[in-house]
Amino acid sequence: MKGLSGSLQVAVVYSSKKKARKVFDVACPGEIRADNGRPHDLLVEYDSDKTIAAVAKALARRFKVVLVEADAGAYSRLKKNRPDLVFNISEGFCGPNREAHIPIICEMLGLAYTGSDGLTLGICLDKSRAKETLGFHKIPTPDFIVCEDHKLQDCGNGLALPAVVKPLREGSSKGIGNDSIIFKRDQLKARVAEIIKKYHQPALVEEFLPGREFTVGVLGNAPDFEILPLIEINHNALPANANPIYGYEAKWVWDNPAKPLDILICPARVSPQLRARIYDLVVRALTVLRVRDWCRVDLRLSAAGRPKIIELNPLPGIAPDQRDNSALPAAARAAGYSYDDLILRVAQSAIKRQGLR
Repeated sequence: MKGLSGSLQVAVVYSSKKKARKVFDVACPGEIRADNGRPHDLLVEYDSDKTIAAVAKALARRFKVVLVEADAGAYSRLKKNRPDLVFNISEGFCGPNREAHIPIICEMLGLAYTGSDGLTLGICLDKSRAKETLGFHKIPTPDFIVCEDHKLQDCGNGLALPAVVKPLREGSSKGIGNDSIIFKRDQLKARVAEIIKKYHQPALVEEFLPGREFTVGVLGNAPDFEILPLIEINHNALPANANPIYGYEAKWVWDNPAKPLDILICPARVSPQLRARIYDLVVRALTVLRVRDWCRVDLRLSAAGRPKIIELNPLPGIAPDQRDNSALPAAARAAGYSYDDLILRVAQSAIKRQGLR
């Protein structure tokens, strides 16, 4: 369906915090339900009204825009509207493939959409699968193991401490706190058991890298990725005695719009050689995982100063307020993009990739 004056119609498909509260009560069997008790960080990945409105406003500069909540009714709404392009920012609500739901619906309906396909989103959400793929291609990533409930007694054997314990399939530092760095063996199993019980999924136990932490924003597609200015996570901005980890407290408690931390250094102050090594790893990772249109890649340095990829975020956070310290918009600003420019750049990338006019 064409928009006004021949422009494309774009459907912004999102997962709102308001809908997430309802869905977790009734529609996610075996996952996080009201009667199980809710983690304090349950909703951090989901879109705020402010973000949804900002994305729609940016796209409305060039397109006819409709809004579609990515709940169980999304299929029928998209089938009825048949937009020319789906601008996908949906995290999904239930299951290990939740981020793949909207791309798969789009493919079933023959609709063009922004971002990576369902397979890439599923692999990147499951941190172990992404790291296995990187390892096969000789792209350095921290050593890790996956701990499941039935293997709890053997968890951590063979992995040196300190280590970081996190949920296997979450983003936005969900399940990663100041206490997620484990220094003693007797603390490891307790933390793993807590993650499994609270988030109803396996735990990833990952080698802790003590060096500097970086994140890299990327736009476009292979072989012409646009690498945005490098961001360093400023651990010195964290409270005294806090562990050097960009976890839940660092993103959502200590750093807030009313009193933002100086947590993002952009552009990062690094040597040309280190920047080149980081960018090379990022491009290789994006290529082998077939990431499309946009992404954010997180890395840390080993004790020897060598960069390793922690994870890829092909559905990156895009909070519009500069005080929110959202990394991809911050990198885009450093590259000269306004927020609207960033959103339109992603849409244009998808339009070009799929041959839309």
